[in-house]
Amino acid sequence: MTLRADPKVVFWVSQHILPYETKVRQSLARARVPETDIDDLLQEAYCRLCTLRSVEHIDSPEGYLFRTVRNVLNAQIRRRQIVRIDFVTAMDLLAYADEYPSPEEETSYRRYLSHVREAMLSLPERCRRILEMRKIEGLSQREIARKINVSESIVENEGAKGMRLITQALRDRHGEDAPEIQWRRQARD
Repeated sequence: MTLRADPKVVFWVSQHILPYETKVRQSLARARVPETDIDDLLQEAYCRLCTLRSVEHIDSPEGYLFRTVRNVLNAQIRRRQIVRIDFVTAMDLLAYADEYPSPEEETSYRRYLSHVREAMLSLPERCRRILEMRKIEGLSQREIARKINVSESIVENEGAKGMRLITQALRDRHGEDAPEIQWRRQARD
């Protein structure tokens, strides 16, 4: 029996699951799973994900990818006569990898967050305030425009300007290694 993938599900997987591939690879590599096995595990996980009938039930794409890879790994372990120790270690790592960032990741993201805060503080006052209301407080453009008595187009333009300035400041500081910039590059590829 041949399973056909729904193009909508495949698109959803490419948008919401693929950005977490690096994190899964890192978890498996920490468990010393050989690169060829990592490729096979991910390939099988993607095949399983792309043949889902629906993705409506998936609340956490990252967690779902980790669980899927863990299930693939578990199936491979059950099929093998001799179980490699690195597969057992990988199972342990994958069990917690989707719940907590590694200490290195947490440190890196905290440092990055402090750089984002610095960049925000360097923005012009109105631009900074609009970004805070939009991105931190979660207000709509219309609510912000009403609150600070400007047009919605000003809110939109100032918000876009602020994001450009922050992205540029992070790029100047981190180069292409900034997490936000890496994510955007992965989404384009």
